[in-house]
Amino acid sequence: MLIELDPVDRLTAGAVGPPGARVFYLQARKDDRLVTLLVEKQQVQLLAASVVEILARVGKETGQGPPEEEMGLEEPAVPEWRAGRLSIGYQEERDLLVLEADEILPEGEEEDGDEEDEHEGGEAMKEQLALLEAGLGSELELELATEALEAELEADLGSELDRTLGMDPEDTGDQGDSDAEPQRARFWGTREQMLSLARQGAAVCAAGRPRCQLCGNPMDPEGHRCPALNGHLEQSPG
Repeated sequence: MLIELDPVDRLTAGAVGPPGARVFYLQARKDDRLVTLLVEKQQVQLLAASVVEILARVGKETGQGPPEEEMGLEEPAVPEWRAGRLSIGYQEERDLLVLEADEILPEGEEEDGDEEDEHEGGEAMKEQLALLEAGLGSELELELATEALEAELEADLGSELDRTLGMDPEDTGDQGDSDAEPQRARFWGTREQMLSLARQGAAVCAAGRPRCQLCGNPMDPEGHRCPALNGHLEQSPG
């Protein structure tokens, strides 16, 4: 099943819950159709970085787009499903970017856990992007599309530029249920809308727990056992 909003009226990312236990969403609306997808924090970070990179490669002047105060999640934020692989591309003929999300079909119940605790790392966004591009064993994968995918996108979407990011299907149990067909969502947006999505995604990801100045790990409100202090408890600020 394909959910396609072409073009979107609004497109945003957000998180619900206290720092350290947040759940992350992508959300798009066209007319009365509101689509909310459950995503990983690192997917939002990588999506933001990839949008900026694609816009830089397009080389066209892009306006600021919707302001921050218009980028909040709409209620009810009830996800259709959990997104695995995300793809972002640009169609030159329409001067639109397209964001595709494929559903994960989990084999077990471990997928129901919170993304932020599982994937919270000490790296900044650019450092995470560099690690993923170097292929250093992250659970998330960021790669320029292969020739086969480029051919598929050109035939299906007419994309000139694309970047794929998401979770490795081999790590999710997708192949264990060959009868199930994963759903797909496709959101078309202007360069301005996508730039606002990138800004919002980066801001949402940066709004989590404060980081320890010694080890770089996130600090919980009740305190932080810092490896740099041999596991001794260091009180969180505030």
